[in-house]
Amino acid sequence: MNIREIQNILPHRYPFLLVDRIIELDPNEKAIGYKNVTANEHFFQGHFPGYPIMPGVLIVEAMAQVAGILAFHSGAQGKSVYFMSIEKAKFRKPVVPGDQLRFEVSVLQHRNKVWKFAGQALVDGQAACEAEFTAMVTEKELDNG
Repeated sequence: MNIREIQNILPHRYPFLLVDRIIELDPNEKAIGYKNVTANEHFFQGHFPGYPIMPGVLIVEAMAQVAGILAFHSGAQGKSVYFMSIEKAKFRKPVVPGDQLRFEVSVLQHRNKVWKFAGQALVDGQAACEAEFTAMVTEKELDNG
C-alpha cells in the first residue's frame, strides 16, 4: 500500500501523517508499515537542536496510524478510529534522521467498537519502541461538548 492509498484511509496529512508504506496486511490479525525518518522532519527543529531525536509520542502515534489502517481493513471502513489508552510503552533506542522505522502491529483483542493492539517499532531489526494501545471505532466524529 503506497502513500496515496494510505491517504485514502487515514484522515491525517502533513505534518502528522507518519506512515509512508504498508507492506503487509492480514485483516483482523496484523499489519506492517514503514516510515522513512528524514532530516527535514518538522519536529527535529526543536527536538533537539544539534542532536535530533524523533519524539517517542510520535513513534507511538505512527504505530496507531498503522493500527487504524489495520482496523479499516478489518471492517471499520467509513468509520473513525480514536485512541483510548496507551499502556506498557517502552522506548529502547533513539530514532534519528536516516533511520527507517518498521512498525509491526497486531490485534490483541476486538470487542464491538473497542480494539486493543500491540505494536513495536524497529530500526535495523532492533526495538526502538513497543506499546499496547486501545482504540474505539465510531460511526462518526466524537462530540467535544
